[in-house]
Amino acid sequence: QVQLVESGGGLVQAGGSLRLSCAASGRTFSSYHMGWFRQAPGKEREFVAAISWSGESTFYANSVKGRFTISRDNAKNTEYLQMNSLKPEDTAVYYCAADQRRIGKLMDDYWGRGTQVTVSS
Repeated sequence: QVQLVESGGGLVQAGGSLRLSCAASGRTFSSYHMGWFRQAPGKEREFVAAISWSGESTFYANSVKGRFTISRDNAKNTEYLQMNSLKPEDTAVYYCAADQRRIGKLMDDYWGRGTQVTVSS
């Protein structure tokens, strides 16, 4: 089992920045691909970003490319999502995900409970 706990969400004005963290416990963190997803009210959960177990490969949704940066620190069992130039449409609950085999929008092994990000206009 892998337990994932997100933190760092909050309220920010448009154009501002936030950094989300996802702390993992349980089995070997470094053997898992990690990702971020989000779900806005009334919408389905959508893929945001993913990073390979080694950190060498990253993937982004077109809507966040150039504004968000995913990273990980395997020594700290933590992944991050640096979000810059935030827009009101980025408002959502952000979820951390882990998967040993899949990377990208099909990741589905483990999920955190989410952290709320609200961007005011």
